[in-house]
This record gives sequence, structure tokens and C-alpha cells, in this order.
Amino acid sequence: LGLDAPLIALSGVGKVQAGQLARLGLHTIRDLLYFFPRRYDDFSALKTIAQLEYGQEVTIIGSIQEVHTRRTRRGQTITKAVLEDGSGSIQVTWFNQPYLADRLKRGQQIVVSGRVDEYLGYLTFQSPQWEPLTRQLLNTARIVPVYPLTEGLSARRMRNLVHRTLQAWVRHVPEHLPASVRERVALPDLPTALQQIHFPDDWDRLEQARRRLAFDELFVIQLGVLRQRHEWQSEPGHPVRVPPDTLQHFILSLPFPLTSAQQRALSEIVADMERDRPMSRLLQGDVGSGKTVVAAAAMALVVAAGAQAALMAPTEILAEQHYHTLSRLFESQSALRPRLSLLTGSTPPADKQAIYQGLADGTIDLVVGTHALIQQGVTFKHLVLAIIDEQHRFGVEQRAALRQKGYNPHMLVMTATPIPRSLALTIYGDLDLSIIDEMPPGRQPIETRVLSPLERERAYAFVRAQVEKGRQAFIICPLVEESAKIEARAAVQEHQRLQTQIFPDLRLGLLHGRMKSEDKETVMAQFARGELDILVSTSVVEVGIDVPNATVMLVEGANRFGLAQLHQFRGRVGRGEHPSYCLLIADSATEASQERLQAIAATQDGFLLAEKDLAMRGPGEFFGTRQSGLPDLKLANMADMRLLEVARAEAQRLFDTDPTLTSPDLQPLAQLVARVWSGGGDIS
Repeated sequence: LGLDAPLIALSGVGKVQAGQLARLGLHTIRDLLYFFPRRYDDFSALKTIAQLEYGQEVTIIGSIQEVHTRRTRRGQTITKAVLEDGSGSIQVTWFNQPYLADRLKRGQQIVVSGRVDEYLGYLTFQSPQWEPLTRQLLNTARIVPVYPLTEGLSARRMRNLVHRTLQAWVRHVPEHLPASVRERVALPDLPTALQQIHFPDDWDRLEQARRRLAFDELFVIQLGVLRQRHEWQSEPGHPVRVPPDTLQHFILSLPFPLTSAQQRALSEIVADMERDRPMSRLLQGDVGSGKTVVAAAAMALVVAAGAQAALMAPTEILAEQHYHTLSRLFESQSALRPRLSLLTGSTPPADKQAIYQGLADGTIDLVVGTHALIQQGVTFKHLVLAIIDEQHRFGVEQRAALRQKGYNPHMLVMTATPIPRSLALTIYGDLDLSIIDEMPPGRQPIETRVLSPLERERAYAFVRAQVEKGRQAFIICPLVEESAKIEARAAVQEHQRLQTQIFPDLRLGLLHGRMKSEDKETVMAQFARGELDILVSTSVVEVGIDVPNATVMLVEGANRFGLAQLHQFRGRVGRGEHPSYCLLIADSATEASQERLQAIAATQDGFLLAEKDLAMRGPGEFFGTRQSGLPDLKLANMADMRLLEVARAEAQRLFDTDPTLTSPDLQPLAQLVARVWSGGGDIS
């Protein structure tokens, strides 16, 4: 089995230790070689005893002059040794390591690494790392790797196991990077990189190893997304060719002019749809920048060409919002009146069957829906355009499922969460990018304030003052119902408390994800009509509710949300003519949470906030990257744009010459790409 052999095949690894390693996710020799240290202790600074100073992290070499072990009244063991190196002597103490009485012998030379401590005015070492002076030092006198551990597995045993495995197996690891790529990017070979990432000779070689292995991760991701794009676009698509005046007529009949950013994005989409290969494009724009109108224009062209389009949204609330928005937009079209339907999980069975029939026979031109669109019973007569909104809430498989409802339809992915360039090149690396970076005229700037829990009463007074002016407000809670394990305000209980104790004379509504669809719709309609003063809600209002009269967004437990999500909440207000406000109340005062909240108070630039959110929380938490189907990153840092762009350029260069990786010298690389992407596994 080679590198895929189980760890029990290694000398010295029995069933017990194999079970311990399995708890760390280690099952094969390959797993162990790619089990990287979580940090390093630098014990490479070698000093004489006479040179020692309190607080230093150092290594000394000395001879044991005397050694004693005694037991305390509480049953603990204390082992004390006196080391001498010709320049002086020092006492070393170890606690609860009784076996040292047999290991440490008078006259023996040992190496000790650790922090210089002090006891009764004398310098000393307390429980330092140590090992006999030999040619091969793993635990002292070097940059020492520190691995994640589990019960029963000591740091010393793990280091010894990794070292033995490297000695026996690292030369058998196939080099998958072409020599030309390694030369251009100045990368060490793979066996050297693996050796140095575990037991580096110095910090420079460690950095070279980290860069090589991080490059591997990014390079394989880029090859994977480029392959997806190639496979998708290698089949012919459906060119959408309609007279130019059709699009112009749609734009002129809109109740508002398009911004230059909207026009630019629409031009890119139209150019893609006119080609005979399927469009694969990401449309991103800040909250309220007008992506839906651009999507509607693309849909209008498809209908004018006699074909069908579908828009899939992650929630029923958002799907219903899109349905109503599109209905209004197409009402103003005199020449083009598409037949539009809404399909969600809550659609009555009889209506569902009618929609299924209409999509199958082509009498329905446009459909807006949720996951219901990708159910087995849904077929289209001629689906040419598939649109997915808030893509990060779907997995790659769901995107593919909608795509498969037609024969190579054009694909447009939309998101109101601005995506940092690094994620755009990885998660969406198979998509072309269009950005709407301009807001329609009339959008109000939103004043954002960060408040402490002690200022909650002031916030309530401000909400009441706005309601008295005829405005409305949102109050967001992090949970639906109270949890014994999490101290966070819950929407159900908070709605009851606010209604009875704080705003007994006002009209409060409640909205959360566990409500039935018709109940959600009723509450949203009441709020939109002004029949409710305050809407208490969970994060379901992040997208999909557009109430121009709402001017206050009060977020409880704001530290529990990411910057991108808080920015989405804020975008629910400021949609009318009145000044609007966002009040953020944190239930935690940690430095990191305060930094995040101050960041959102300082800017309304969603793209800037997205970059900061990624840097502070990492890609795993930014949004659904675990749903993206991407391999796990062990060493690569998404903030390292320079390395990411180098990996992208090298992948593109290789892909341009051999997109299927069929040449003999690329077989190790082809096997790695297949192994990583087939299971969404890690780069090992």
C-alpha cells in the first residue's frame, strides 16, 4: 500500500498507539507525514551556564554531577540534578517523573532546553526538555516541533514517531510539481519541504518549506476550479441572440435609471450569453446596489429569445421578495410580459403540480424558488439561464443540480456579501467576476454606533423616538429561543419582554426561521404596510426584507455575528428618504469583538469590511466555505494574495498547455488533483 499503508504497519506502533493516532485523524503513513506542527519552540540558542540570565529560553550542555529523587508527603516525586559545564553549575528540577531516577546517571552528558527560572535567589531550570547528548537531537538544542496531542500520547513520543517515519518514508513521497514550476517559483523539492516543516534546520528553511507546501495547497485548488470551468465550458451552450433594441426597451421602461456599474455588469453578462459556450459568472455587489435588476434584464433577454430562466434563493423569504420584485419590474414592460411563478417548499401540492407542468411544457417562462427547484419532479422545456442568489448558502452540489435541470444553461451566481479577492479566486475560481461597486442615487448613509449593555435603555429610548416620528425599527436577536448553554438574547422571549415591559403601547411583530412560511409572510407584509412599529427577528432578515420606512437596526449580541452579516443587517435600513441608524450592542467586551464592531462603525464599504472579516476570522467562518467543496487548507493563508496569485498564474499556464494533465511527467500531479477533489479531502 506504500504511503497509504495503515500506521500499525510502522515499527513500534501497536493497536493502542494506532487508536491514539486515529483520534487525531491519523490513519495512514501519508497522514502522518502531512501532520504538521502547530507551533515551534526555539531551543537553538546554545549557552554556557555562566552566560545564563533569568527568563531566557536557552539550551545548555552539561555533565550530571549529582542526582536525587524524593517523594513528598502528598505522594509526588521530585527529581533534582546538578549540571556542570566548566563555566559553572546549575540545579535542574523535574516534578512527577519518577522514571528519571533510572534514566539520569552521574557523569552522563545531557542537553537541557527551557526557560531559565529562579529559586531562592539562584538560577534554575524547572521541568525543562532534556535528552542524552547524541548526534541526533529531536527535543532540545534546535527548533523543536510542537504537535497537537491526545490522551496517552506524549510530545516526545509523537516527535520520535514522526522522525522515524520521515527517515523511512519521505524519500518515497512522489514529487508532483513539474521542475519548471519549482524553478520559476523558487520552491524546494517535496521530500526536503516535508523534512524541514517537521524538523527545520533554521527559520529560513522552515519558511521555504511552509511556502512550498502552502503553494501546493493553492495550486491544487486552482487546478481543480480551472478543471471545473473547463469541463463546464467544453460543452456547447445556448447563445442568446436578440435584437439590441429589446434590451434597450427593457432598460428605458424601468422606473429608474441604471447606474454605470449596473450597466457595465449587464454588458459583461450579455456578452457572455451571446457566446456559444455557457456563461459562468459571479455578480457581486453591496446590499442595495441593484443586482436583481441586472438579473431581471438578463431574464428578459432569455424570454425574448423564447427560452426559460430560473432564480434559486436560499430561503423562502428571499425567494418571495425576488418574486414580488420581478413581478413589479415586468409589470412596467409593455412589449414583454413573461409568465412568472414562485416555487417553494410551502407551495400547495396542487399549485406545485401546475408549476411542474408549466415548466415542462414551456408555458411558464420564469420561475423563482428555493431548493424546491432542484427536486426530482422539476423539469424544464428549455432552461437557458440559471441564477443562484446568495450562493454561499448553497453547496457546490446544489449549484450543479440546478445547472443539470437544463442542457448547459448559462449560470449567473449573485451575492450581496462582498467577497475578498482571495476567496473569489478559490471558492469562485471557476467563475468570471462582475462587480457592482456603485450605489443607486438616493441611498441614505447609515450612522452606526457601538453600545455597551449598560446603554440598552438609551437605545430603547431612541427606537421609541423614531417610532413617534412615524418610522419603524428592527431588533435582531442571535437565537430563536433561550439556550441553557449560551447566554444570548433569544427572539421569542425577547419579543415577549419588549412587548410587555419596554414597549407595551407599540405594535411588535416576531419573525424567525422556525415559523411557517405563511406566518412569516403575514408578519413581513404587516411590517411592510406599516401595521407594526418594531420587528423582533433572528438573522432571517439578513436578506429579503425591503421596508423604506424602517430607519433603525438594533442588533443584540452583535459580537456573535461576522462583519459581513452585520453589514447585511445594516443594509435593511437606509432604503428610504429618512436618516437611518444601526445600533450594535455587544454582550462580550473582548478585544477582538470590539475591534470587529468598531470596524463596521468606521466604514460602510462592504468590500473593505469583507477583507477585514476574512483576515480576522479566516475563510472557514467567513461564510459556508466548508460547504464549498474546497479542500482543507493546513498551511496556506488566504491573506497571502501574492502566493495565491502566483499559484493561479502557474495553474493557468499549465492548464493552457495540458488541461487534462495527461502527459507522463504530470501523472503524480493528476493523481493528487483527483485524490484531493474526489473527496474534498486535504492536500496530503
